[in-house]
Parts: sequence; C-alpha cells; structure tokens
Amino acid sequence: MKYNIIQRSYILLGCCIIFWSSSLQSQGQSLPVSKYGLEFINTLDIYHSMVAADTLQKMVNLQKKIPNITLDLRYASTNNFMHRRMYPKHVTYTFMRMQAANALLLIQNDLNNQGLGLKIFDAYRPYSVTEKFWELVHDDRYVADPKKGSGHNRGIAVDLTLIDLKTGKELQMPTGFDNFSDSAHHDFMQLPDASLKNRALLKSTMEKYGFIAFATEWWHYSLPDPEKYAVLDISFEALKKNK
Repeated sequence: MKYNIIQRSYILLGCCIIFWSSSLQSQGQSLPVSKYGLEFINTLDIYHSMVAADTLQKMVNLQKKIPNITLDLRYASTNNFMHRRMYPKHVTYTFMRMQAANALLLIQNDLNNQGLGLKIFDAYRPYSVTEKFWELVHDDRYVADPKKGSGHNRGIAVDLTLIDLKTGKELQMPTGFDNFSDSAHHDFMQLPDASLKNRALLKSTMEKYGFIAFATEWWHYSLPDPEKYAVLDISFEALKKNK
C-alpha cells in the first residue's frame, strides 16, 4: 500500500509516541491525571523527553517562526467570553507544535501574495484553562470537554481570522470571535456576500495546508489525529524560556 507524505508523517509520529510512552514507563515516570481523568504533561523534563523521541512534538514560538504575523491574544485580556484574563497580562506570544507552525508559515506566505495576512486570537492553551472554560460553558460545541482535552492544549489548534495587510483591519466575517451562536457555524448561509466569501477563503486556505475546520466556529482550525499529541499544562513563561 502506498502512502502520501502526510500519511507517512503521521505513521512515523504515531510510532514515536509509542516509543516515548514506553521509554517514560521504563524510567518509572508517570503523568499526572486531572480530576476529569485525563493524563497531561506539566513539567519541562517530560516535555523534553517527548521532543527527544520526536522533534515534531516541539512547541514553536509563532512570532519567531512567522515574524509578520499579527497577534490579538484575547485570553491575555478581558476581551473574551470569560470577561477576565485567563493568561498572564504580559503574555504577548504563543506557540504551536512544529508541524502546525510550519503549515501556518506556508499559509501566511500564500495570503501575503494576495495582500492578506493572519491574525491569531489563540493558539496554545494550557489544560488548566480548558478546565475553567468547561466549568462555565458545559457545551462541547464551543469549549472542549476536559475529559478529552483540546487541540489547543495539544498545540495543534488555532483561532484566527484574515486581515488586510495595507490597513491591518480584519476582513468581514460572519461574527466576532467566540460568538456562541448558529451564525458562527460553517453551514450558516444567511450572511452578507463578503462574510461568506471571506469565510470560504480562510477555510480553503487552511485546508490546503492540512488544517481541519471546526463546524461550529468559523475561526477554529486544527491538525488531524489529536491523539498523537500529548495534552500540555506548561506555562507560557516556561515554554518561552525553553530552548
């Protein structure tokens, strides 16, 4: 059976995860388990062992990878559905796994050729923040169930929109970010033509480079096969200091 490049990369990634897990157990180490029954990584030592087994597991600073990307990290402000800061105020940077960051760079370059760019609302999200979201909104159409963890916790999901490079302004979309209504769904069509066009452009471009759309949130995209990436609850500060 023949496999394409993406399929081969995921097969290799799965083998590396199995190797890393076995190595961890042989060293007598175990992962903490949340009150929802999910294992997660909360120390750099275990994170380093994971990256040593598979370099694609590395968390990459998006600003360093894509210098001209625009960040509007809503959870480091009070401008979000929680109406309070979920990340430290000084957090002005974010991360994604290497494969996701590499794909975003290609997307940004593609859009730049059209006079457009990406604005990031959120990328990596510590698992403890996902727990807080769930305690307020028990609806997995809009927040991740902590029994499963989020693509954000795994470093493979991103919330974003399109901007005009000349003005820096966001393109018209169906709703604002974190709008928990049917209007934010990809199959909602009772919208102005500009919103439909821009939503379609974002979706087609993200899918072109391997991301998958989330049906109920036009801004949310992630890589496939989330189970191949461990859930993280490592602070932004620790990841930034980490080399």
